[in-house]
Amino acid sequence: MKAKKIIILATACDSTTIIFNFLKDDFNIEKVIIEQKEGMRLFLKRRIKKLGLLKVAGQLAFMSFLAKPIALLSKKRIRNIVNSNGLSTQAIPEDRIQQVVSVNSDTVIAQLKAASPDLVLLSGTRIVSKKVLAAIDCRFVNIHAGITPKYRGVHGAYWALVNQDAQNCGVTVHFVDTGIDTGNILYQTQIISGKTDNFATYPYLQLAEGVNGLKRCMVSYFEGTLTPKKAAGPSYLWYHPTLLQYLYNYFIKKVK
Repeated sequence: MKAKKIIILATACDSTTIIFNFLKDDFNIEKVIIEQKEGMRLFLKRRIKKLGLLKVAGQLAFMSFLAKPIALLSKKRIRNIVNSNGLSTQAIPEDRIQQVVSVNSDTVIAQLKAASPDLVLLSGTRIVSKKVLAAIDCRFVNIHAGITPKYRGVHGAYWALVNQDAQNCGVTVHFVDTGIDTGNILYQTQIISGKTDNFATYPYLQLAEGVNGLKRCMVSYFEGTLTPKKAAGPSYLWYHPTLLQYLYNYFIKKVK
């Protein structure tokens, strides 16, 4: 598979380094194009328009007062998940990285056209525009932290547990289309969380399963044996919990 050229469109995060390191020995990852974080002002304006000021204020309160401390207190468990699954957060070599403002910029389109990759992988980017998806003749693939189409959006494992829906607590590898996590499904599996897991560790459990599924899908794709299936069933888009939602789910539903 080393003859096949891979581009990763990403943000700077553990998921990106884990995906890169998991695949680098088996595939030719030519470039990792990393976009800047979207400006907070623009993000808040768009999110308030969609969800309303009160809900967004509650989400910000959760992210500020609970999500960050939970992540800090979960570092040991996260390291355990990473190490026990043979994953690596070793830094990506600088000569493989290209920094851009946005994955939807003309710069990225030009780079994709010049590279002419055989496959493009996504890791944590904003929604990729139709213009970028149509710019080159190859497929885009994403690891989604949830079982689609029931848990599109963010924190799919957390919301599945809140809904007492363990059979849909998992991860999906899918083709990327113009919707939000609506592309044809290539791989899905459940995750099993333990007493030491929580909001901050579920994504690492999902990623540990997801990278294995991604690698198998990539091999099958290049061998011509991949059989995508259309996403079917109830479809919901999930967001960050608000502070009050998280506290209610923690104390009443016992979901961390």
